[in-house]
Amino acid sequence: MAPTCLQPLLRYRSFAILFLTPLLLLPLPLTVPTREARCAYVIIIMAVYWCTEVMPLAVTSLMPVVFFPLLGVQTSKKVCLQYLNNTNMLFFGGLIVAISVEQWNLHKRIALRVLLILGVKPALLMLGFMAVTAFLSMWISNTATTAMMVPIVQAVLDQLDSTENDVTLVEQASGQTNTVIELEEKITSESTAVHVVSNEQVTDDPKSSEEKKMRKRICKGMTLCVCYAASIGGTATLTGTGPNVVLKGQMNQLYPNNNDVVNFASWFGFAFPNMVLMLVLAWLWLQCSFMGLNWGFGTEKTAKEKAAYSVLKAEMKKLGPMSYAEFNILLLFVLLVLLWFSRNPGFVKGWAARLFPGGEKYITDSVPAVFIALLLFILPAHKPKCKAWNPSMSDPEQTEEDKKKPFLSAPLLDWNVVQRKMPWSIVLLLGGGFALADASANSGLSAWMGHQMTPLGSIPPWSIATVIALITAVITECTSNVATATLFLPIFSSLAESIKIHPLYIMLPATLSASFAFMLPVATPPNAIVFSYGHIHVLDMVKAGIVMNMIAVCCVTLAINTWGRPMFELDTFPAWANSTRNQ
Repeated sequence: MAPTCLQPLLRYRSFAILFLTPLLLLPLPLTVPTREARCAYVIIIMAVYWCTEVMPLAVTSLMPVVFFPLLGVQTSKKVCLQYLNNTNMLFFGGLIVAISVEQWNLHKRIALRVLLILGVKPALLMLGFMAVTAFLSMWISNTATTAMMVPIVQAVLDQLDSTENDVTLVEQASGQTNTVIELEEKITSESTAVHVVSNEQVTDDPKSSEEKKMRKRICKGMTLCVCYAASIGGTATLTGTGPNVVLKGQMNQLYPNNNDVVNFASWFGFAFPNMVLMLVLAWLWLQCSFMGLNWGFGTEKTAKEKAAYSVLKAEMKKLGPMSYAEFNILLLFVLLVLLWFSRNPGFVKGWAARLFPGGEKYITDSVPAVFIALLLFILPAHKPKCKAWNPSMSDPEQTEEDKKKPFLSAPLLDWNVVQRKMPWSIVLLLGGGFALADASANSGLSAWMGHQMTPLGSIPPWSIATVIALITAVITECTSNVATATLFLPIFSSLAESIKIHPLYIMLPATLSASFAFMLPVATPPNAIVFSYGHIHVLDMVKAGIVMNMIAVCCVTLAINTWGRPMFELDTFPAWANSTRNQ
């Protein structure tokens, strides 16, 4: 049992070890400016953290991924290779941040806030659902985004349906009342005949059956728009979906000297405009297909729109005010995005080169991802409360148990939550894909397959890219998106080398098209989630999905042949692609 005078000190134990250990050891790398001293500095800090367990052991083990590259001890690629590989570590860090967003329901708050701002007119409501789903899907998994959004859509649709039934009952009641008033002025026999006719009109009202069909079409359109937007949104960022990460990893595997041509900033600059274009065209297609040309714009809200708005407002009210943890998660999320964008923008020197010597060589996108992930296990979920050191000055109402509580509350994220929610299968699948790509290159299989495709060199490059995008979009309907990209990207890189065109000219359309699984419920988890709610049939998804695939392929062809050409210098065959296979 600790003495009473030491009890206040024990409250600050974890805080002191976490923050004072690096500060007290800081003279070591400052007075001895060598790589050995910087390496020893990180090792001693990790040893203290491991012994005291101020952070989970697994989380402390991730520190070399951040601090060895920052301090110039080892490159990020070499450090990550001891764990998974650089690309897998980037994906791993991004997934941890996504799990924290889900854990504190920040994604739901963002979704509801945007929907309330955009409004509940039918056309705007669909656009709102699609915009929110696509944005969230850029940062967290497509499956999690769809699973969160579909219940919100369902609640709104249920409220619209019940409100429409109430309105119909009121109209029928008022109609019957008017009929009675008119019948009092007529002969009894005539009134009986008219009453029968009026009942028949209520029963067999063609307007009522037409409204039911319209409600079904709206339900189909509203639910389909969510799964389509999830697939489209995931293409906009490098960590948004598996095929994007596969491309990044295989570029590094097959072309180690590619000058980091595919990074977070360059991918976003290429894929985000394509995502916006696809999203607008998809909205127009679904709107025309399921809801007709009645856009429903106007200033006055109908009863159904008021009901939908009340549902969204009620869901928002359930979340309560924004908590301290949510605010911290939002700040860390924004910080991560800024660090990714500004690490190496291309047109100016990024923070990696300006703040750290040799930063362009040592630091990759995986460093900020794992750094933010570490902060999630350090920063408290509740605001720290400073209490008096002198027991006589402390609050008399403060219980003995409160006095023993640590200064820092539980962190924003718990390792057990990560273990439960982390999709380890995707991480292993990516690793298997990189192993296949490496073996295909070293065994000569890729070179042989590329040589067989040499006759394709007589076809214009833009048509090759279009055909490959179309083939990939069809194949991904029956297989996993990640598996499709993993199998085909090494082959397409060999094809590009054999006909002497830029590898990304073919690999980029194939990567994007691997996410365009719009036609079948089994094609991707978002489709399966939407299909399970029972509003749509397979034929509905196939009809809408065929047009969606055509829209997607056209958009990708446009993107790769317009802003993609100058961005990645696709008109020239790079030296790094020419020399790699011969090494």
